Amino acid sequence: MTTTRHSRPWPARWLWTIVPIAVLGLTILFSATGSAQTVSLQADAHGTTPTIVLVHGAWADASSWSSIIRRLQDDGYTVIAPANPLRSVSSDSAYLASVLATIQGPVVVVGHSYGGMVTTNAATGNPNVKALVYVAAFIPDQGDSVLSLGAAHPGSLIVPPGVPGATLIARPEPSGLDLYIDPAHFQQIFAADLSNQKTAEMASAQRPIALDALTEPSGVPAWKTIPAWALVARHDNAIGVAASAFMANRAAPNHTVTVDASHAVLISQPDAVVSLIRQADAATR
Repeated sequence: MTTTRHSRPWPARWLWTIVPIAVLGLTILFSATGSAQTVSLQADAHGTTPTIVLVHGAWADASSWSSIIRRLQDDGYTVIAPANPLRSVSSDSAYLASVLATIQGPVVVVGHSYGGMVTTNAATGNPNVKALVYVAAFIPDQGDSVLSLGAAHPGSLIVPPGVPGATLIARPEPSGLDLYIDPAHFQQIFAADLSNQKTAEMASAQRPIALDALTEPSGVPAWKTIPAWALVARHDNAIGVAASAFMANRAAPNHTVTVDASHAVLISQPDAVVSLIRQADAATR
């Protein structure tokens, strides 16, 4: 004969014992987690290791910083690489400023290409930003625009739309013109020291920049009150070597290095870029 055993409900008095224990366990778990987060944030806020914020430029995205992010994280840095909207100097800078405002403790802001325009404006007045690092970047003074800086010095291979042999492709958008580098010219302009395959991938995935972002004048520059470091790429055909050197020497006369690389130096020479970031961090602690 088979005896069927029916489960018996737990006495109510057991529930009054078990529920408080479970709640206490959850309370301890969340309290411990909360305490760990609080301690971590306090350590970041009062420590000396800065958060590194990496700002990409036109015709690129945050993935262009991948090799540098990996190296900086291996060094123990907290790294943030926000997406640059590439819409206008004022709106892009306001967005980055809002990101910087959320970071506790010291910050080093690094900009590549047009990202230099954005960092120059976004960091102004933020006391947490201890250093600016410009990597083959535009470093504007007040009133400068990307196009005015490019026109003032020879060497850029980016030709404005409508000019015979133009290297930029203009595509109308509801808000204005978006500009792309013609894929046939991408390697020569942007990434002459990268492989054909890598360049083709970048040309296909490039993010356009609005024409307004290239013509809008810059505001009060952060580099006049925050120490700056700059890297000039000897084969920069996007900004042009002459313009890049002029801006670097103006903003960071004692902290400028020159590297044998293309405009895509952050991809082809990540160690050189990371070395400059480390120098900026060490000098401003």
